[in-house]
Amino acid sequence: MATALPVVGTLHRLLPLHAANALGGTFPSPNHGPRRDGASPSLVVIHYTAMADCAAAQRVLCDPATEVSAHYLIAPNGSVTALVPEDRRAWHAGRGSWGSLMDINSHSIGIELSNTGFAPFAAPLMDALCDLLPGILSRWSIPPHRVIGHSDMAPGRKIDPGPGFDWARLAKSGLAVTANPGPLPAYDASALGAALRLIGYPDLPLDTVLPAFRLRHRPRYGGPADALDLALATDLAHRFPAP
Repeated sequence: MATALPVVGTLHRLLPLHAANALGGTFPSPNHGPRRDGASPSLVVIHYTAMADCAAAQRVLCDPATEVSAHYLIAPNGSVTALVPEDRRAWHAGRGSWGSLMDINSHSIGIELSNTGFAPFAAPLMDALCDLLPGILSRWSIPPHRVIGHSDMAPGRKIDPGPGFDWARLAKSGLAVTANPGPLPAYDASALGAALRLIGYPDLPLDTVLPAFRLRHRPRYGGPADALDLALATDLAHRFPAP
């Protein structure tokens, strides 16, 4: 079993692909396989464990019977455990899509954050995430707008990392993006749906996709779709259209 690695300073910015393995021993999860069709990571997908403690989450992610895993698990105290090698296909995303990508597991790095989904994310955990991400993005040439939540690629099915996750902090560190809307346009449902699809959201009904979009860009807002939703989505679709 790998030793949980404390993330200190710029450590993960400097590590080669398997350095977490070299520092911490073997990767503990058997739940992975080859990336299909020669794919390499072009997304990072952030999850929360929805479990009471990190040790229980690691047991699930390392149990062959569960057939679930992630590349990394971050504990509330900031320790990081590398569960699956980055060049392998971890089983974290499940059914969903982003832009033209349908097999998200083959095209992504999955990071599980130890959190019940109801509690604030611990400061050491967020510090560790912000130290871990730059190395991943650098190793695989992943731009910040390709760091997404589980809810983004699986709207209606998943809600993690939830409305309490600090996307703004990641964006300020150049590790994700936020919208910069211009003047509010006249609301148009068809235009909103088209903009969301261009960003990368699955082609699903607006009342399924919009709540996922709002988890990131208008957290805890539950009113009807409006011009601000359209302005936010239009900005992101213009600057960061998904291939």
